[in-house]
Amino acid sequence: MLSIQDRTQRNIRKLYIESYGCQMNFSDSEIVISLLKEDGFEPTNKFEEADLLFINTCSIREKAEKNVKNRLKIFNLLKKKKPKMIIGMLGCMAERLKLKLLEEEKLVDLIVGPDSYRDIPHLVKLVESKNAINVTFSNSKEETYADIKPVRENGVTAFISITRGCDNMCSFCIVPFTRGRERSRDPKSIIEECEELWKKSYKEITLLGQNVDSYIWYGGGVKKDFHKASNLKKYTSINFAKLLEFIAKAVPAMRIRFSTSNPCDMSVEVLETISRNTNICQHIHLPVQSGSTRVLQRMNRRSTRVEYLSLIRMIRTILPDCSISHDIITGFCGERDQDHNDTLSLMEYVKYDFGYMFAYSSRPGTFAEKNLKDDVPEKIKKRRLSEIIDLQRKHSSERIQRHVGKVQEVLIEGESKKSKFHWYGRNSQSAVVVFPKDNYHLGDLVKVKINDCTAATLIGEVLKH
Repeated sequence: MLSIQDRTQRNIRKLYIESYGCQMNFSDSEIVISLLKEDGFEPTNKFEEADLLFINTCSIREKAEKNVKNRLKIFNLLKKKKPKMIIGMLGCMAERLKLKLLEEEKLVDLIVGPDSYRDIPHLVKLVESKNAINVTFSNSKEETYADIKPVRENGVTAFISITRGCDNMCSFCIVPFTRGRERSRDPKSIIEECEELWKKSYKEITLLGQNVDSYIWYGGGVKKDFHKASNLKKYTSINFAKLLEFIAKAVPAMRIRFSTSNPCDMSVEVLETISRNTNICQHIHLPVQSGSTRVLQRMNRRSTRVEYLSLIRMIRTILPDCSISHDIITGFCGERDQDHNDTLSLMEYVKYDFGYMFAYSSRPGTFAEKNLKDDVPEKIKKRRLSEIIDLQRKHSSERIQRHVGKVQEVLIEGESKKSKFHWYGRNSQSAVVVFPKDNYHLGDLVKVKINDCTAATLIGEVLKH
């Protein structure tokens, strides 16, 4: 490792990025690293080494913002020892708290919104020259970063953003205001990125978007020879189902995942595409938020309880082995005991494999914060959340046991956190599998016999050839 003196002489500056929140934030961080590498910055995993330090933020929940502020305070302690170090903030929280963080609390030197990452190299130079322009945040109708090759370190799995922004305007959500209107990326650039990752020995990709199922591209059509693996005629538009089919045929040996799906946009066509292509993983993340139609209407969700359950039945029919996960918010404005019971009964019907559960916290700038009363007492929110979590644990335990006794394909993603003698990976349904290392390696796709399970982990052994 080069000393600070050696790095200074060679004009090598260190970049550190810490990411929070959704998978999109982690994908965005890879884009920012790519942009800054071209400007002479070298990534580091140790924030103590950084000359330029960014924190990529999430503003979806209040707790996430508190965690970010605490980290910024730690970074500022380091800055007292390294006064030339620049601390910047990226992402959704950056836009919402920009003046407070810059002028009042003085925790950051630079703030950049999700659609302005191309400006970062120039903005860093302005900060270094003591120029006052150190904030940029503008929502774009075109920016998709399709021409930027993200810097990835994993070597096995990769995120690929296919859409940015959101048009759904859920009353509790800040994303449409921080990430702008929905726009889809050119399918040609997506498929080329998939092919390039396969050539670099990546084994799995996850297609990302705030709402991947709303992907639509009007680009003058796609010719029959768009890709050798496809046998498609000219299209005037490409939706998510067609994009999935293109990718599945372009990289037939690569595993494909996607997230996140909105129930109002998921179609039978997508489900049938998954069923036809064995390399598309059998897992769908399908946020429900509430089991009560009354609450869903207050949330401005565009599907009812009945419509959501109809979609669940369709998934179970077309993809009987598919796992389903959820997001649930409890204690939303005006939620009654009956609404809560509706959520519990929906969970009992679906029996999700796993999920992400939260008590509602009002987000400044949203419709709910401006127009609805956050009237569910915290004590009741906590009780309802506890009941939801307990029920999900029960269902997760039931669902994971269905894998025991089966042989499943698992991608080795890393070393088990509990044993250096074991690998961990995920099966098609996104369940974590742990098994002895033997002579297998990171990135191998192996057949694993599932012998046992804990409440959240499958335990098995690789079948010898």
